[in-house]
Amino acid sequence: MPSLLQPADIVIRMLLSVLLAAPVGWERESLDKPAGLRTHLLVGLGSACFTLAGLLLYQDLGGGDSRLDPTRIVQGVAGGIGFLGAGTILKAGQDPKGLTTAAGVWTVGAVGVACGLGYFLVAGLAALAALLVLLAGRLSALHGASGGDNR
Repeated sequence: MPSLLQPADIVIRMLLSVLLAAPVGWERESLDKPAGLRTHLLVGLGSACFTLAGLLLYQDLGGGDSRLDPTRIVQGVAGGIGFLGAGTILKAGQDPKGLTTAAGVWTVGAVGVACGLGYFLVAGLAALAALLVLLAGRLSALHGASGGDNR
């Protein structure tokens, strides 16, 4: 963790969280999924904001106190986004729908946390991998392959 977060660091981290969430959200939006572009952008941005707020609080309070644990923010964000993702899952008969969208929302949250922490390589690779997984699922569906995945 850097010793002091500068305003430019904060701006870069928040902007990158939005830029990396955008392609995943766009892919979901283009398929008319319940959580589309705006949802994914806000989850990425909100996750980065919570993470940065935790880091800044840790920094402002001295950071040396072992009772202060900024990793609790990461845990809280992951759990909270799990509840948000659960809201995108619908049950239609015996088949749940929206699992992939929920997983995308959760992944974008992780991308936002990674951006907030300044781990841009992790964030970029996760966003790219998520987009590739979603696009591969589209190709699979176009060719009639059934992997049992509910998009």
